[in-house]
Amino acid sequence: MNNKTKYIWLFVLFGLLVLIRVFENELFYDPYLTFFKNDYLYIDNPRREVFKLVAFTTLRYALNTVISLAILFVVFKDKSMIKFSVFIYAVSFVILIAIYLYFVVNPRQEDYYLFFNMRRFLIQPIILLVLLPAFYYYKLKH
Repeated sequence: MNNKTKYIWLFVLFGLLVLIRVFENELFYDPYLTFFKNDYLYIDNPRREVFKLVAFTTLRYALNTVISLAILFVVFKDKSMIKFSVFIYAVSFVILIAIYLYFVVNPRQEDYYLFFNMRRFLIQPIILLVLLPAFYYYKLKH
């Protein structure tokens, strides 16, 4: 793949991540989107359907993961890195969704800030922001 094609793919893939973020209200059921935009430290937890919320959060995580893996593949073209990344994303999902479920089922006002930050790892491609420089540094050293 030449550089022009590579940059076009990266532009499209990052564009998809941006579109997921821009249209999050239309695409996903998440009452916490508006909750955390307000002064959430001083208001009650929103009403929510737990199964539907977890399903849509999982869908969003999966979409971000697939796009992130494609970005990593376009940048590095290394299948072993992709396999390692799949493992990282899978383990991260299991850990993060368990913590997320705890906060959704047991909402306490003193935990809102921690919940807000843990939720970000599920709904935003933060793991990609960690893996890209880590793999780049790894490639430089090897």
